[in-house]
Amino acid sequence: MTSFRSALLFAATATAALAQQPAPLVPAAPVTPTEKTPAPAAAPAHKPFEVWRPRRPAKEADYQVAKWGPRGLPSPGYAFRAARVLPITAAPIDDGVVVTRNGLIEAVGRAKDVVIPADYERIDCGDAIILPGFVEMHCHIASESFDLNDTVHATNPEFRTLDLIGMEHDQMRTARAGGISTALYIPGSGSNMGGFGTLTKTWGRNADEALVRFPGSLKIAQAGNPERGSGDLGTDMMGMSENIRMTLLDGKRYWEQHELWQQGKASKPELDPTLELLRGLFRQEYPVSVHTQIYQVVLQTLQVLRLEMGLWTVVVHGEFDAYRLSGNAYESGMAIAAGPRNYHFDRATSQFLGLMQTWHDGGDYYPFHPRVPGVGRDGIGVNTDSPVVPQEQLTVQAAIGVRLGLPHEVALRALTINNARFAGIDHRVGSLEVGKDADIGIWSGDPVDPRSYVERMVISGHICYRRDPSRPVW
Repeated sequence: MTSFRSALLFAATATAALAQQPAPLVPAAPVTPTEKTPAPAAAPAHKPFEVWRPRRPAKEADYQVAKWGPRGLPSPGYAFRAARVLPITAAPIDDGVVVTRNGLIEAVGRAKDVVIPADYERIDCGDAIILPGFVEMHCHIASESFDLNDTVHATNPEFRTLDLIGMEHDQMRTARAGGISTALYIPGSGSNMGGFGTLTKTWGRNADEALVRFPGSLKIAQAGNPERGSGDLGTDMMGMSENIRMTLLDGKRYWEQHELWQQGKASKPELDPTLELLRGLFRQEYPVSVHTQIYQVVLQTLQVLRLEMGLWTVVVHGEFDAYRLSGNAYESGMAIAAGPRNYHFDRATSQFLGLMQTWHDGGDYYPFHPRVPGVGRDGIGVNTDSPVVPQEQLTVQAAIGVRLGLPHEVALRALTINNARFAGIDHRVGSLEVGKDADIGIWSGDPVDPRSYVERMVISGHICYRRDPSRPVW
């Protein structure tokens, strides 16, 4: 069985056509006593992971299908000063300040270097740590209805979560209290293609103001949850993969017809509401986020969605032994937002493995294969699949990753800028930078330490959560 799995692994790598083909295997020439064996060439530098999405529009104005939410809405002027500021994409700042107004960050730097306008409210956060608001890639709690599994067909590209979003139910409030400012609210996994999710802030005066982007992603589920034991909904991986493929091929043809029309080579296609959002998917305006786990199923995700269909692909599970595909994910630019199970018991070695760490590091998975690279610092995110794990425990998921071997810095990136990049919203959120959204978590200590808590939460420039000072610290 191991050799069969490895054969599939090599097939997937070859199909990717992202690396140079190896030279033909020929017998080595004998080395005579007068010849010197050349020194081995230096190993190539390990390039940083990059999400594969070459057709993605360069600017929000270039998007044809996706709708972006508003920015720069009125909010008070604040200057938040704390013992430490962690911008994530820049070095930590001791005795730092973050200045915000009208929903955006205006300045980040050392308190002694930043000029604060006289009419801004100055908020001294003492020994706290200021970080960007966290980004969740796998959320099911942005409405009170939980009607997320209408399995009318095996694939349902006409479904969407945009109409369900509300700001003020209990689980959204606790999400804010846990430091989460942006969530990808996606359908459930009752069918192979549950519909299109929405990227939303966890606070807003209304759902329209909270919108970041719709669609946020297309939700696909493979094996496990969508198996219904009936021919129409798919009994096994063969049938489910074919259902997904056929629907996506319809969407691809629809997209290609629009491309020809825009190039003046064909008449304008008739609007098909069922396929219109799939057109944006093939324009790479948003990714496909895939509930996929176990080696074979993640391999199917890689082969069908990323390589065959050419989709911007994010794995939002990736548990059990799927980490053995870390090299293929790295080479193909398929991002991994791991969870909600972030450990795996390896029966071969009787060890508990940290899945974020194994995806990040890679390893010696096969005795006859060179070491498999990991996705590295920029290729790993974390999720809760809330409410499977409560949304406010996203940092606990990161803490499990660190406890089982993930570098601390990478865990912070997995909560912030990495997830933002995977979703295609890193120009708005995910780090503390001038011009980005004023989404700020003010923490009592290191958020990867489960003892720490949010003292204040700022979303779109508004203080939307203050911890009750009467609550006990411990």
